[in-house]
Amino acid sequence: MQARALKSEEYFIETEPYYQATGSEITIFEAAYRNHLPVLLKGPTGCGKTRFMEYMAWRLKRPLITVSCHDDLTASDLVGRYLVKGGETTWVDGPLARAVRAGAICYLDEIVEARKDTMVVIHPLADDRRVLPMEKLGVLLEADANFCLAVSYNPGYQSVLKDLKQSTRQRFVALEFDYPNAALESKIVANESKVDSALAEKLVKFAHMTRNLKGSGLEEGASTRLLVHAGKLIASGIEPVAACRSAIAQAISDDAEMLIAVQELSSSLF
Repeated sequence: MQARALKSEEYFIETEPYYQATGSEITIFEAAYRNHLPVLLKGPTGCGKTRFMEYMAWRLKRPLITVSCHDDLTASDLVGRYLVKGGETTWVDGPLARAVRAGAICYLDEIVEARKDTMVVIHPLADDRRVLPMEKLGVLLEADANFCLAVSYNPGYQSVLKDLKQSTRQRFVALEFDYPNAALESKIVANESKVDSALAEKLVKFAHMTRNLKGSGLEEGASTRLLVHAGKLIASGIEPVAACRSAIAQAISDDAEMLIAVQELSSSLF
């Protein structure tokens, strides 16, 4: 049997990601990292959680291994499995095991979407033990001193059946994320999409209109990510109303009446 080694260099972020802090999240994450504490990011979709993780990985000079969790994600997908290649049995580490060995930051995005057996795997990593049970190998893999576990979820979107249990969430230092204030969000949209500040401000105003509809026909309002998408379309020559329809309205709803209402909001601004 052979095991395939991790080339952690491929997971390093060489260029500084653009990130604007909205509070003390950077200093808290750094303190948690120094104390080997796992971190939980809470907040709506598209508000900057993933960009924050990319920025912190760059800032701490650690490789970042990101896993987008889903209903079919199993513990074996995270830890690893045996594969047969050319008649030879090879153990292949999963992303979590690779991060544990290499002292990387492992970011499990939307952790509640994963199957329940994955929680059993991360619990020993998220407390003082800092070990990964590898049942198929019969070993407990001790985490490298530089290893960091971070997870995220959207508390406003999950059903009761998919909420994080107290036995899981009380292992983490929690950072709450939300959309930035209007001035900062306009600055982010202008920088990321390369539109002028006046247009970025209009996009943010439109976003706030849609966010006010949350719970009144919309599950979520327009995220900062969607504003950047719309801005990029506009910067490429698409008319603002058409850009908002494709990048924002169609992304947040399929309801015909709601689409008309959102479209009227964008038409009133552009």
